[in-house]
Amino acid sequence: MLGHNRTKISGAQCLADMLAGYGVSHVFMVPAVLRRTFYEMEKRTNIKRLHIHGEKAAVYMADGYARATGKPGVCMAQVIGAMNLAAGLREPWFAHSPVIAFTGGRLPETKFRKVYQENDDMPTFEPVTKFNATVDDVTRFPDMVRQAFRAAVTGMPGPVHLQFRGNEGQIDIEEAEIEPLVEPMFSRVPPFRPQPDRDAVISALEILHKAERPVIVAGGGVRHSGAGPEVVALAEALQIPVATSHNGKDTILGSHPLAVGVVGTYSRESANRVVNRADLVVYIGSETGGMTTHFWAVPPIGTPTIQINIDPEAIGRNYPFQAAINADAKATVAMMLALADRSSAERRKAWVAETRHICAQWRAEYEPHLTSDAVPMRPERLCAELTRHVPDDALIVADTGHAGMWMSHMFDLTSPKQSYLRCAGHLGWAFPAGLGAKCGVGGRPVVVFTGDAGFWYHIGELETAVRWNIASVTVVNNNGGGSQSKRGYDRAYLDPEGDDRRRELWTYTQQNFAAIAQQIGAMGIRVEKPSDFPAALTKGLAANRPVVIDVVTDIECLAPLAVS
Repeated sequence: MLGHNRTKISGAQCLADMLAGYGVSHVFMVPAVLRRTFYEMEKRTNIKRLHIHGEKAAVYMADGYARATGKPGVCMAQVIGAMNLAAGLREPWFAHSPVIAFTGGRLPETKFRKVYQENDDMPTFEPVTKFNATVDDVTRFPDMVRQAFRAAVTGMPGPVHLQFRGNEGQIDIEEAEIEPLVEPMFSRVPPFRPQPDRDAVISALEILHKAERPVIVAGGGVRHSGAGPEVVALAEALQIPVATSHNGKDTILGSHPLAVGVVGTYSRESANRVVNRADLVVYIGSETGGMTTHFWAVPPIGTPTIQINIDPEAIGRNYPFQAAINADAKATVAMMLALADRSSAERRKAWVAETRHICAQWRAEYEPHLTSDAVPMRPERLCAELTRHVPDDALIVADTGHAGMWMSHMFDLTSPKQSYLRCAGHLGWAFPAGLGAKCGVGGRPVVVFTGDAGFWYHIGELETAVRWNIASVTVVNNNGGGSQSKRGYDRAYLDPEGDDRRRELWTYTQQNFAAIAQQIGAMGIRVEKPSDFPAALTKGLAANRPVVIDVVTDIECLAPLAVS
């Protein structure tokens, strides 16, 4: 809502009105920061302000909220917690998630005088933000907050940071003749859809029509753009197999005959084999980074590519291209679909049959593990149970490390109403991110998958979940260790008699997380047999309160390594 009348109001009143105008429903913070703003929020808006236990977890909650809703997630901390907030922003920076961080900052009159807890935090935010600025005068509240929202959601989305003067941002108590102007179009991703050049689309299609073994790799940009239906429609029209990055996993259902799985390092073997057999790779919304390409081995550099990305710097960064389109993914694929020569699909019958055979081989190889009744439970069986039993409208949140490897390889989405969020690199992200996602999606089921190594990072936020009644369901793959580290320590410790010494570097004392959850006030369910998991998940989803399902799994099971 743009207006023209200025009256004398406080920075807190201005900020509270602007956050409400941008549709913010939750703020995740560690006290004490912008206290008067919270007071004004309570008087004037319905924004929930959640006091939690750690700055990194505050970022991760805002990140989960942002990825689940497409709206900027807002997190806050005072000056002494600012660097912890910056450390957390690495995750949404990697994932291109629109997170807005507010912190307190130094007072000009006390700089360089060794004031308690004071430091210059601004350089810390520079590598992990699109926009990093100070608000030193109350008259700048309106334009700086608008710029924060614009920067967060435009182009390739990403985090931003505003530092408000005063260790707790006390500038918000000052008054001035200011107006809380809001630009609603910047309240979610994407605010603009840059249209593709028609000639560039025609050039790309000419190359694509001639390809006999093309494959589409759908990246996180497909998710940001909401281009999944268009990508699947193009694949069906031209009979092109579809691999995804882990961030783009919910582009296509696992049961779709053209789906080959997640490609790269945390991947499904069938996807890597298909991409390496392709004579053309069409990257849509992908930065062709190390994880998606298994460090540029899948496919080998030199493989012909078409690249579609909203960020011009991402095009050609790692692979030479035969055609490139700098535009919004949804708009581009829609135009490709309108101009495509569907008769070219005929030349790919053999290719599609080959990719189905590759996928069938993968399924046959892992079927014994996916259906195993072994106790302790195998993680493959756990992922298979999640595939079968998560609700049709569930939002699934997966951690990194072995949790990410298991889920990218063994879990499939089964309904177009399901969504999938994965950690971009920081172990422990999934549990707090799931809490933030649940805040954003309300009554929709949120199921988190993490391991005990990941859950330990932010286990204190169980109390946060209980206090604010955030009813996500967290499934803990509890094998008593950080088993992704096992192979590395086995390589490092050359002494064959040193098994106990190297093992203690990646194993923990066994704990019952269900009992811990119960003690804190959440629902805790312990699962020790595969056949007990479906009932546990059903019970947890019906509880309408925070739930931890502690699944005892086999520590000797290691996630399969990527093939290239």
